[in-house]
Amino acid sequence: MVGAMPDDSNPQAAPLSFAAGAAVAVLLPLPLAGAYDYRVPHRLSLVEGVFVQVPLGRRRVAGVVWGAAEGGLPAARLKEVEARLEAPPLPAVSRRFVEWVAAYTLAPPGAVLKMAMSVPEALAPARSRLGYRVAEAPPGLRLTPARRRVLDVLGAGPLTAAEAAREAGVGVAVVRGLAAAGALEAAPLAEAPDEAPPDWRRPGPALSPPQRAAADALCAAVGDGFSVTLLEGVTGSGKTEVYLEAVATALAAGRQVLVLLPEIALSGQWLERFAARFGVAPHEWHSDLPPARRRRTWRAVAEGRARVVVGARSALFLPFAELGLVVVDEEHEASFKQEEGVIYHARDMAVVRGRLGGHPVVLASATPSLETVANVQAGRYRRLHLPDRHAGAALPAVTTIDLRRDRPAPRTWLSPPLLAAVAEALERGEQSLLYLNRRGYAPLTLCRACGHRLQCPNCSAWLVEHRRRRRLQCHHCGHNVAVPPACPDCGAEDSLAACGPGVERLHEEVAARFPDARCAVMASDTVSGPAAAAEMVRRMAAHEIDVLIGTQIVAKGHHFPLLTLVGVVDADLGLEGGDLRAAERTWQLLSQVAGRAGRAERPGRVLLQTFDPDHPVMRALAAGDTERFLAEEAAARRAAAMPPFGRLAALIVSGPQAAAVEGAARALARTAPAGEGVRVLGPAPAPLALLRGRHRWRLLLKAARGTNVQALLRRWLAAAAVPAGVRVQVDVDPQSFL
Repeated sequence: MVGAMPDDSNPQAAPLSFAAGAAVAVLLPLPLAGAYDYRVPHRLSLVEGVFVQVPLGRRRVAGVVWGAAEGGLPAARLKEVEARLEAPPLPAVSRRFVEWVAAYTLAPPGAVLKMAMSVPEALAPARSRLGYRVAEAPPGLRLTPARRRVLDVLGAGPLTAAEAAREAGVGVAVVRGLAAAGALEAAPLAEAPDEAPPDWRRPGPALSPPQRAAADALCAAVGDGFSVTLLEGVTGSGKTEVYLEAVATALAAGRQVLVLLPEIALSGQWLERFAARFGVAPHEWHSDLPPARRRRTWRAVAEGRARVVVGARSALFLPFAELGLVVVDEEHEASFKQEEGVIYHARDMAVVRGRLGGHPVVLASATPSLETVANVQAGRYRRLHLPDRHAGAALPAVTTIDLRRDRPAPRTWLSPPLLAAVAEALERGEQSLLYLNRRGYAPLTLCRACGHRLQCPNCSAWLVEHRRRRRLQCHHCGHNVAVPPACPDCGAEDSLAACGPGVERLHEEVAARFPDARCAVMASDTVSGPAAAAEMVRRMAAHEIDVLIGTQIVAKGHHFPLLTLVGVVDADLGLEGGDLRAAERTWQLLSQVAGRAGRAERPGRVLLQTFDPDHPVMRALAAGDTERFLAEEAAARRAAAMPPFGRLAALIVSGPQAAAVEGAARALARTAPAGEGVRVLGPAPAPLALLRGRHRWRLLLKAARGTNVQALLRRWLAAAAVPAGVRVQVDVDPQSFL
């Protein structure tokens, strides 16, 4: 949870202009200490925010004019800006956002700017496209039926080779053969037309009275300055339809909208809902987009042509010219925290972006984070609540299965009550979901002869067996090897045993127990992108699957009308380890998984297999008592002065040499800040003491809620002497403690 918020000064103030001969500061998208000074050449005049090309050593680098030079050198001694790039300037609010994120996370401003300049190709005008048109046929040209179809298609106007081949129903080689023969000639193509904007005038679905009241409140906030609203509702209560009304209001006011989703690659059903509401799909922004589409989207955002963007956390840094609303869907999701490079939490930074831009932010969740709940209780955020499922559907009944009493058979993982429930669902022609948050076949492989465990050579992690691929893989660094025929330690053959279940092993058990059931696995390594996810959702909706076995990606907002049974195979899994948020995250994830059941007219059931049915998380889920669980969790955090009632910041010391890393960590501990309400824990080896070949130690700064931890960290790090090869990474408000 962020500390001090930015001020409300006007981000639309007129930018400074710089005439020829002036000295300007140019911020480069590099992890440098600050901006570099350059001279404006006689042929140019520049303003703040424009993109320019400048020399840096022997390289040519694109950057942003950040303001007047502050280095003190006479302009005559500075290198000249080489060119102004033909892209819209980076808006003032975006520049302030870059500065704020850099100051809060202690990252170099240029490293943050790099996220806003993530598509360098977008800084230049689009290259003209070339296609083919019909030329005068050369003498003796042999015309096959395929060639005739191509000539007929291109007679209506020029197309690319791929487009012409697709229209004519031939291979691209046919088109290129005609070009080589002289029957086609190159021709410029018009820029691809913009997609039609979302039609906010289209009527939305009929809303229930509670939904309409919440939608009206969100719509009233649009255009009324900065605010943050928690839109809380049980799973299936129609939160998406409610906040889409606010999206329509923002569009009607001529403003752009950003919707952040935690798993953009798995958002097929969300995109369908949006298209049904507004007639077109929104612009997407995520890592699976091809480069050309990323370029077009970046330019469309900067030029104001992209009216709605749905994206992953990095979409926050797109150069929105007229942003008027940000929605963070599933705001509790841990995947909104970026753990590499610039470490930030997209939910918190979305709130900062709203304050800087003077527009509302909506946080939507059925299981809001404790940080958000605390802000509601403190009066900083408003809360809108949807207590009922859409169309009168009932919440599923949740029951715990005590594995100490109802044990699965040897070498199996499903208890008799859960097996019976799956059998009953199959008999009724309904679907079941078995949830286990472990990819692969087995999380551990060991030798029965000597006890050797197969471990990643680059990480402090066991290798996970993926039996379908016959590989052992590390899920942290990606290292993978073939399953060896003998133990690599003692040489015993046929001695390696899989220990514990993954979703592949669970699939094997279900297929053996229910041979006539149609089963499928849904995990991040079996559903590799939007197309694969959409196909899996289609198969479920068409009832081509009877039993779906999945990891946490099945919990992300999917709606399956025939799914009536959810079985959680290992409900205790998320409670392992010493994570501060272990109970909260387990409650959130299991609540979301449970919410997949009974979302239509058929009632749903949820069975939780656990060795500790009296754990507060299990009791809360079985009783449906969200308020009590959050109150107990908040009381425990408050007593320990832990977030959101205290501040944390982590220092992660890493490097290739174990001794150097340990020495640097201990040296940092000797100069650690002290004072009332401030305590430094560690140093200690990180739980993942080796990650991607780097040894890791951690220190944790704990401070009172009102402490300026950034100031403490800056003084601490300024006094540290970090040896070459050792890196100190700062994580303000850590979410992961690995």
